[in-house]
Parts: sequence; structure tokens; C-alpha cells
Amino acid sequence: MSEIPLEHLLMLSTALFFIGAYGFLTRRNMIAMLMSLELMLNSVNINFIVFNKYLFPDTIEGLGFTIFIIAIAAAEAAVAIAIIINLYRNTKNIDAENADHLKH
Repeated sequence: MSEIPLEHLLMLSTALFFIGAYGFLTRRNMIAMLMSLELMLNSVNINFIVFNKYLFPDTIEGLGFTIFIIAIAAAEAAVAIAIIINLYRNTKNIDAENADHLKH
């Protein structure tokens, strides 16, 4: 079984990050923005695991950072979904541009 080259994994991670950044900057729907942010966090996780495997194959620090990011992403998603639900209850809309009138 052959290993996937480092360059291919880094190109995949870069593509996922920029797809997520594009989705975050161009979408108005808060759910789509949240999904784009999660995509960017997952691309960072791929980088941690790839660099851990290729630079320090005998250690597991990259995996530890990845598990920490997954836990932070889960907490961030829970808080963001709670905010989105509250916004929907108040405005019946989840567009980010329509949330400006809620500022006091």
C-alpha cells in the first residue's frame, strides 16, 4: 500500500480552507456560514495530522491538538446554533444582513 504524498494532502487542506473562506464571505445564511467555518477548522485539523505524521511520526501531539479543535468546534457550533435559533425566533429570518437591526 502506497502512502499519499505530503503535497497532495496539503493541497487538499488548502483547497478545503479556501472553499470554507469563500463560503463564509459570500453566504448570508448563518447556517451556511457556520458550515463554512467548520470546513475551515477541519482543514486545519488535516494540517495538524499531516505535519505530525510526516515530521514527528513517533509522537501524537498533532492528534492531541486535533481532538482539542474538534471539542472547541463542537462547543462553538452549539453556541452558534443557539444564537441562530434565538435570531430566528425574533426576526423569522436567519440572514446575517438582517441581524444588524438587533444592535441597540
